[in-house]
Amino acid sequence: MVEEREEKELRVPMEGEVIGIVVQLLGYDRVKVKCADGKVRVCRIPGRMKKKVWLREGDYVLVAPWDFQSDQRGDVVWRYSRDEIKKLEARGLIPSF
Repeated sequence: MVEEREEKELRVPMEGEVIGIVVQLLGYDRVKVKCADGKVRVCRIPGRMKKKVWLREGDYVLVAPWDFQSDQRGDVVWRYSRDEIKKLEARGLIPSF
């Protein structure tokens, strides 16, 4: 019963979202992310995450590419914890970067 609740909480990439690794902190609410599709994007940290979620280099994040400049820009939607990363690896959702 507990496992079902944990599975529902795990945020998996939906259509139009990509998993990536934070490569560099650029300042002014921006980070450089290497995405699973092989592209490096400059991603914006939205206001709802700025003071609640702190990002560091090497963190796994979920990125939503923009409609325009989708190869270069995106928004950080979610930051994965270590436990979530292990679950994603077990499902085979995290590729080797």
